[in-house]
Amino acid sequence: MQLVGMITGSLIIVMSFNLFLIPHEVLSSGMSGISMILGMITPVNTGLANFLLNFPLLILGYKMLGKKFVMNSIFSVLIISLGLYIVPVFPIAKDTILSSIFGGALTGLGVGIVFRCSGSTGGFDIIGMIVARKKDFPIGVLLSGMNAVVIVISGFLFNWDTALNTLVSIYVTGKVVDAIYTDHAKLTLMIITEYGQEMREHLLTNLYRGLTIMDGVGGYSNDKRNVLITVISRYELNEVKNLISEVDPTAFVNITETIEVMGLFHRPSP
Repeated sequence: MQLVGMITGSLIIVMSFNLFLIPHEVLSSGMSGISMILGMITPVNTGLANFLLNFPLLILGYKMLGKKFVMNSIFSVLIISLGLYIVPVFPIAKDTILSSIFGGALTGLGVGIVFRCSGSTGGFDIIGMIVARKKDFPIGVLLSGMNAVVIVISGFLFNWDTALNTLVSIYVTGKVVDAIYTDHAKLTLMIITEYGQEMREHLLTNLYRGLTIMDGVGGYSNDKRNVLITVISRYELNEVKNLISEVDPTAFVNITETIEVMGLFHRPSP
């Protein structure tokens, strides 16, 4: 089902770009937006530009981020790039504002599905995660700043109506992603399990985060439990849930919004 979800989400993004956004010179967020610019002002196809721009970032991400996450992201980028190359650019709607809104919503739907399948669409998300691992810089602020650059570029290259429509598209995309996936940049997980040490080793092996283990006792059963607490980014949520299920499918997991993190957000170097 994960593979089907990755393909479905990626193809939805392709349809959004080639049928709603690109025909009206409206850009998407992130590296996809830059790929669209190259596709509009140069002979290079948008799909090829998307692949070439994402390829070095994905290689870097493979070395620094979780391998499963990056492999899923590579798969999504390949599907999107191939789809953009094959699917013809054709305007479904004549109205630019409606196309910006609907195209942004479709993009958010596709990105949200890919996120839920433990992947990403590459680009600025990979950059944000790499920067966040080196320094606890808010990913949301970083992504917003990079997207602002795309909007300004579109204004100077095309016109400011295009820039404002791009802003609308990016805003709608973000809202739909938040609705489908999660609108919290950081999340706290409290995991209660009988397999504390196995869970600890599995998470530390596959996750670039530290965690804290406490002893607990079941209120009803009076059996001993371990309570593991960790803070993760929104991009890691689905991957972490899968990791937990691999060790203990019956583990009790409480996921809560985290307003702010003080101290080390990532695992300290050995």
